[in-house]
Amino acid sequence: MAHSSRETDSHDTLHRRGLMFILSSPSGAGKTTIARKLLAEDTEIAMSVSVTTRPMRAGEVDGKDYYFVDRTEFDRMVEANEFYEWATVFGNSYGTPKAHIRERLKQGGDVLFDIDWQGTQQLHQKAQADVVRVFILPPSLDELRRRLTGRGTDSAEVIAARMDRAQAEISHWDGYDYVVVNDDVEGCFCKVREILAAERMRRTRQTGLIDFVRGLMQG
Repeated sequence: MAHSSRETDSHDTLHRRGLMFILSSPSGAGKTTIARKLLAEDTEIAMSVSVTTRPMRAGEVDGKDYYFVDRTEFDRMVEANEFYEWATVFGNSYGTPKAHIRERLKQGGDVLFDIDWQGTQQLHQKAQADVVRVFILPPSLDELRRRLTGRGTDSAEVIAARMDRAQAEISHWDGYDYVVVNDDVEGCFCKVREILAAERMRRTRQTGLIDFVRGLMQG
């Protein structure tokens, strides 16, 4: 069953500003699973769509999977400061576009980000008031290693490298607003949804409150 933020609003005519909801975790700690569940069960939040210079693959849709642009257009967007953050990976560039996200936030929609601590830092520096940062921890390093091994897709060397990277990422836990231990997927998901619901109710995001309260006082 889909849940709308209107179920948690005190008055369903009050407008609110959307938020940028960041989920980070070391590989194997469960952020992708939590993100998918959130998107499936909450109609008010949508995944951030990046701009990329990467060629479109079969089955992908422009504007849904990515906004596909050529190198010239991407470089123009960088020069015009149209990205919250951007990076080049294996020769292809990816960026988070300001215009699309700002319009969604203005309309009261939320945007979900599945990014690492470096991307989180960049977003927070440029849009601090709109950003909510959630870090998901594994219950233990042994459990994290078990999950990574259980995938059956990586060699021992790759798993060792992922474990090293995981510990490096975990060291940045204090750069987040909320930290949740994922020892149970359903329990972790419930906590993440409670965080989202509470952040939606922040007074500073309830842009319709000023007129509503003014009406109460005049009445």
